[in-house]
Amino acid sequence: MMVPLMMAPPKQTTNPRRSAQIKAEPNEAVSGRGQIRIVSRIASIIRVLAQNPKGLTLGGIAREVGLPKSTVQRLIDALDCERFVIAATLDGGVRLGPGLVGILRRIKSGTLEFAHPAMARLAEESGETVDLCILDYDKIVFVDQVPGTHRLRAASAVGVAFPLHSSSAGKVIMASLSEAQLKQVRRRIKFTKITEFTITTWQELYRQIQDARQASVAFDREETTLGICSVSSALRLPGGTWQQLPFLPPRLGLSPERSFSPFLAAPI
Repeated sequence: MMVPLMMAPPKQTTNPRRSAQIKAEPNEAVSGRGQIRIVSRIASIIRVLAQNPKGLTLGGIAREVGLPKSTVQRLIDALDCERFVIAATLDGGVRLGPGLVGILRRIKSGTLEFAHPAMARLAEESGETVDLCILDYDKIVFVDQVPGTHRLRAASAVGVAFPLHSSSAGKVIMASLSEAQLKQVRRRIKFTKITEFTITTWQELYRQIQDARQASVAFDREETTLGICSVSSALRLPGGTWQQLPFLPPRLGLSPERSFSPFLAAPI
């Protein structure tokens, strides 16, 4: 089960003794617009690595973010100094490192810590994996997880992102927004067809958002991954919007509605 949340990230201090100096491109100023571009590029690299938890080579990162390999190398060196990336394998490549754990823990502090006991209880009662996630522009991102107990279960890694339009968590987050907020989010959705069941029109997505507003739950019926269904339920708390998302592997061919109806009705 997954729990998405909307909250502002905390301020992060930088250790000047460990921070790497990143050289700007020859045609970029060291200050102003050049610095903004560097931050944007580092953020792009972190997002790409979050979507590839097993890691990527420098060439693979360069292709994904559309930057020269030499530029990626300098940025990776800086991230390595902060332990934001580590070696993925002995043969090369990098993945997200433990330096980001402290940041993630700060994001998960306060009200968010209230969710973990509820997640653990839902995982124990349902046998399914429960995840916590946050809204990030046009996607939801996993930030915590309680593994299920079934031998056959679906699980994603912390840091992985799912589209709003295909995931049950994304739909129930959108259902919790006002119409004005939803209008802003709509402009960001690309409606990429991931499986044969993925929603590709705003009309159908909005219909499901309206259904989620009435029922307080939303479903992913093999729209993100073939063979896996999920359901999310939103709980509004001080500091953000929360959701519980049970993943359902194709065990017994059950629908998410029938499989999780006892848990959806239970109070968190």
